[in-house]
Amino acid sequence: MPSGNPTVYITRKGHFSASHRLFNRQWSNDRNQEVFGKCNNPNGHGHNYEVEVTVAGSIGPDTGMVMDLKKLADLLDEEVLERFDHKHLNHDVEALKGVIPTAENIAIVIWKILSDRIPDGRLFSVKLYESGNNFVEYRGDRTA
Repeated sequence: MPSGNPTVYITRKGHFSASHRLFNRQWSNDRNQEVFGKCNNPNGHGHNYEVEVTVAGSIGPDTGMVMDLKKLADLLDEEVLERFDHKHLNHDVEALKGVIPTAENIAIVIWKILSDRIPDGRLFSVKLYESGNNFVEYRGDRTA
């Protein structure tokens, strides 16, 4: 058994498919097309997102865990995946109303949804993969 009280990081991964349109209502159609390109398709476009939620904390002396991973899995499923999966993010997800649904903004919204719901430890990061090559990571308002 490790000595001291080290910080350990546990991560749960989930997947959801969703569509979105990158569009700034304050800009002209030409400006939106110039900035967002094919991501500005008026009918939207889709991604198979992968999200990783990492919780940091000390190992509980009675459980040997930072947090029960089953509880983290249930929380991710109920609060994020069910809310986002097979939705048009601009229209169907209340937490994204009026927000340009970039990967950056989606990660921040997921953080806001989960940050107060973690029963043990603390939310350390939300990593959102929009594709195999593009992802963002948000760690709250802390500096990197």
